[in-house]
Amino acid sequence: MIVHDKNLLNNVALVEEADTLKSGGFISKEQKDLIKKELPVFKSQSNLLVRLGFFLLGSFLYSSMCSAISLVALSGEEFYFKICFYIFAVIGFVGSEMLANRKYYGHGLDDAFILGGIMNVGVAIAITTDGYELVIAVFVAIASFVMYRRYLHLLSLLVFCLAASAVLFYGLFEFGAIGKTILPFIAMLFAAGFYFFTKKSIDNLTQVYYYKGLLLANSFCLVLFYLSCNYLVVRELSVLLLDNEIFPGTDIPFAVFFYAFTFIVPVLYLVQALRTKDRIMLWISFLAIGFSIFTIRFYYSVLPIETALTLGGLVLFTIAYFSIRKLKEQESGLTFKPDRIKNSDAFLNAEALIVASTFGMKPGVKPENSPMEFGGGGFSGGGSEGNF
Repeated sequence: MIVHDKNLLNNVALVEEADTLKSGGFISKEQKDLIKKELPVFKSQSNLLVRLGFFLLGSFLYSSMCSAISLVALSGEEFYFKICFYIFAVIGFVGSEMLANRKYYGHGLDDAFILGGIMNVGVAIAITTDGYELVIAVFVAIASFVMYRRYLHLLSLLVFCLAASAVLFYGLFEFGAIGKTILPFIAMLFAAGFYFFTKKSIDNLTQVYYYKGLLLANSFCLVLFYLSCNYLVVRELSVLLLDNEIFPGTDIPFAVFFYAFTFIVPVLYLVQALRTKDRIMLWISFLAIGFSIFTIRFYYSVLPIETALTLGGLVLFTIAYFSIRKLKEQESGLTFKPDRIKNSDAFLNAEALIVASTFGMKPGVKPENSPMEFGGGGFSGGGSEGNF
């Protein structure tokens, strides 16, 4: 299914780990350059601004091709309008395939054609079905998943996660008021199930090039799980979808559960992140805690906003100050010392990385310009001749 050379995909992971080890000070720049020299990789862009520039260039190229076809086929008028977006989607898929065969991966040009193909599939289905949301979501989910499996394109996987969630939501809408009522609980179970599925897949992973995709899907499940039963989200959706009027002194059904969920889940995320040293879950927990506070202030204004912000800042400063005092001397576990290795999986392929870094180097050869004279004790200690 994957169009890319799997050896090159493994090389990409090894080069990324080499960059991480270099930034952590574990290998030298010369070793990193040697690794990159010995490991052929794709035509890609690690600089986001440059990649964005190529994406804009690719989008211009894609739109120019679509415009040229439209100018030729405009005589079809209404019939052409019904099929043109299918043609544009095919252009996106063909362009993606051609760029992949030329070893473009994460370059920017390929992003434009892959995302353009998925977008045009959605527009084409919307025109054909007169905007039937469920069918649109199904086809976009299928197209984005195929593009991810074919090209390992992370943004396509994010589109798939959003489209799959939309399929669940619109599917429940088909059941009327009952489906809309149980939507938060079904979404919560859906997110929890896929979280544990992706977590198990990561733990049993043997092909390193799937790691980032599984990590993205796993993180998305954490966000979806929290938002599914957040009090603000549930209350506003109940008003929007069920036309419920919430009068003063009344509340939504199961309000106590949603209140508890809104505050307990971020704390559980935080505890689990600290226990497992999961950096992504830690950031998600901070965002969830902040959104939980916003949820309560959205409905209950206990203090003026200026006072609340001032007190909140003092509390956060106090927590940060004493946390730094407590953790700054710790050498392992939870510590305030700089993290030399930001990627917790930097040694996932350490053996292969070591082999690559020493490829072509002759053992036993003394490096040039070395200040150490081995043998005879002629530098800084007593050697075989017994002198200094």
